[in-house]
Amino acid sequence: MKNILLHLRIPFSVFLLPIFLFALSQAGLSGDGATSRALWAFVLIHFFLYPASNAYNSYYDKDEGSIGMLETPPPVSFGLLATAWVLDLVAITTAIWVGLGTPFVLYLIIYGAISKAYSHPAIRLKKYPLGSWLIVGLFQGAFTYLATVQVISQAEILSLFSIKNLLPALICTSNLWAVYPLTQVYQHEEDARRGDLTYSRLVGVEGTFLNAAVFFILSFLGFLYYFLHFGERSSLIALALCMGPVLGYFGYWWRLVRRNADAANFRRTMRMNVLAGLGLNLFFGLLYFYSI
Repeated sequence: MKNILLHLRIPFSVFLLPIFLFALSQAGLSGDGATSRALWAFVLIHFFLYPASNAYNSYYDKDEGSIGMLETPPPVSFGLLATAWVLDLVAITTAIWVGLGTPFVLYLIIYGAISKAYSHPAIRLKKYPLGSWLIVGLFQGAFTYLATVQVISQAEILSLFSIKNLLPALICTSNLWAVYPLTQVYQHEEDARRGDLTYSRLVGVEGTFLNAAVFFILSFLGFLYYFLHFGERSSLIALALCMGPVLGYFGYWWRLVRRNADAANFRRTMRMNVLAGLGLNLFFGLLYFYSI
């Protein structure tokens, strides 16, 4: 049981929480039942959907080296695979039972299917570097952002295809396109042993950091346009204060890696993830409370 709980990597959900908080800050909690829907969506995404995905991927990857939040992964068992399916089914059933609506139920089903295709040997999207990078960014980012906005506000599907909704969704994806390869940068040896050519392996260590820099810049430009046209300019000050330390550490880490590639290791990657998660969570939390 302990091994299963470790492989769920529930604390890792904190790194994806900014997407939910960003959507919450923009959707608001006005209207009947919005608070209840937001709470249910939060629980189902972060305590069922994401852990199910982590468990499923861990079962088929059978990592021996470090993975997200686990420096020394314990052995996997069939119970881990069964747990992944149970969590997915509970999430879908609960969403139907509490009335979160068909779009959100479909989101849970589609996300679950994509996450399974990521590691299952019959498909294994992970072995396609560009495809997996694009898909992870789109589904963990834009797709999750739009699904969260929709379930909280009960918005019509067509209304989601507006610049006010699509731009922040794409900003979420851009952030993930920056960070996701960084989470692979210390796994090159193990991925090579399994025959997985991940995006980070494809572009190399230096290319991984350059990719992150490019998409961090694109994310900032997206924030700049969005808050100047749809929000408050003061939000940009808060963004700079919250994310300044993150970008500072990224630059420092990149410099270390250029001197010694061994600096692209598990602990520094997790430190980057923690800083980015805390910075974005703080920013979007402030954005939500400021908008109340």
